[in-house]
Amino acid sequence: MEFEKQLKQKVEEIEAILEEYLPEETGFQKTLFEAMNYSVRAGGKRLRPMLMMETYRMFGGTGDIIKPFLAAQEMIHTYSLVHDDLPAMDNDLYRRGRKTTHAVYGEAMAILAGDGLLNYAFETACKAFDMEPANPAVGKAIKILSEKAGCYGMIGGQTADVEAEKRQLEIDEEKLMFIHQHKTAALIQSSLMIGAVLAGAEKQEVEALEKAGYDIGIAFQIQDDILDITSSLEVLGKPVGSDEKNHKLTYVSAHGLEQSRRDVERLSQEAVTILQSFRNRNLFLEQLVLTLITREK
Repeated sequence: MEFEKQLKQKVEEIEAILEEYLPEETGFQKTLFEAMNYSVRAGGKRLRPMLMMETYRMFGGTGDIIKPFLAAQEMIHTYSLVHDDLPAMDNDLYRRGRKTTHAVYGEAMAILAGDGLLNYAFETACKAFDMEPANPAVGKAIKILSEKAGCYGMIGGQTADVEAEKRQLEIDEEKLMFIHQHKTAALIQSSLMIGAVLAGAEKQEVEALEKAGYDIGIAFQIQDDILDITSSLEVLGKPVGSDEKNHKLTYVSAHGLEQSRRDVERLSQEAVTILQSFRNRNLFLEQLVLTLITREK
């Protein structure tokens, strides 16, 4: 119960930070800004900015330099969902319990909203330079953010996923794990790494967190695959069975439900062990990772 109370407070904290950075809905781009804000305000777990904030705190970070990166990370994650829901991709009409951006604003405006969020994310992250112009960690953090979100990160994973789906190619284990590592784990890795970098962590500590982020990301994706066949629209907030509908090979279809559940637990425990190895522990962060095992949405 104490964890749930803390979780609620931290989500509210992140929501408030997001509101500081969302664009004002005025001018000739008003509809674009409305669609961008609609997408971000749809809610969700705010997992990625929360991982970033808690890692920052675990390494002793206390300043506001983390705030623009928290907002930027959630904008990048949200843009990926907006584009993922498009008719050309998964063609989903519901996300987080309400209509997707393209269902409300139309396909063209949803594309622009995703583009807007991606560009505005880096504009937002760059505000950290104004806050601490002499801090070299800001440049390092932006480098991590761009690499993990780009063609060698999330977009690369999405590319492999789309090609396999549209061509109905047989996916072997290596390609499946490439997709999960890049499409899902990359942003989680960057969350942990950026939090550590901005707090002054050592290189080997950042590298260890990259491994933990991989474990968390793969576990998160496997659990997502599990929920796609075991949950409901009411609980999950989006249509279930979309993977089967779109003829997607998933971790669950490749390994079975029970093995998938065991792997979620194994990977989550491995990630927590890494988090426990640092000189200062963040018990909330550890518990947050463990909740991936039993989450229902």
